Amino acid sequence: MTGRSRAPTLQGVHAPAMTHSYPRLLGCVIAAAVASGGVFTALAAPANPTRASLQGVTFTVSSQGEGSVRQLTIATSGTPRAIAPIRQEILGSVSGVEVADLDANGLPEVYVFITSAGSGSYGSVEAWALNKGRRSLSTIHLPELTGKAAEGYQGHDEFAVVELSLARRFPIYRPGDSNAKPTGGTRQISYKLVPGEASWQLKPVRVDTY
Repeated sequence: MTGRSRAPTLQGVHAPAMTHSYPRLLGCVIAAAVASGGVFTALAAPANPTRASLQGVTFTVSSQGEGSVRQLTIATSGTPRAIAPIRQEILGSVSGVEVADLDANGLPEVYVFITSAGSGSYGSVEAWALNKGRRSLSTIHLPELTGKAAEGYQGHDEFAVVELSLARRFPIYRPGDSNAKPTGGTRQISYKLVPGEASWQLKPVRVDTY
């Protein structure tokens, strides 16, 4: 995909090639990381602005500001009618951008990965899906971690589009672990895009621990 991030070292093959050669490099990084035990690899932060295209639609993602609170802007082009840019505050910095069609309906989505300030580096996702008719966008909601999926979670998330899923990966902390040395392994959660009552939802469908 076109996302540029600190990068996902997640197992899988990315869906349709975007407008940059980076996804092929990222796929190699993913495969190498899995083969070597899943080392978390840091790559350069995405350019500002970042442009990513799929199915004739281009999303331009930029952020402004310093410190923990910044303004995120999403501009869309290639649609039959101009769509007003989306602007909203985010807590943290943009660590990656990918476009995908996770539900394979011919209408792309844009996923913006956010990393909070501070030692925890907690991850979150801001995302939107192009609606039927290609004249507007709807928000996509990522639920909070709950239950066993949240056990040992202390941030340091990585996100990546893997085929028709969004994958989230983070280290597991045991009691007494320092922030720099988690010892509980790694958890990976796979999400599918499904329609919700008021917005699209990323539904967790699989949890793996390594």
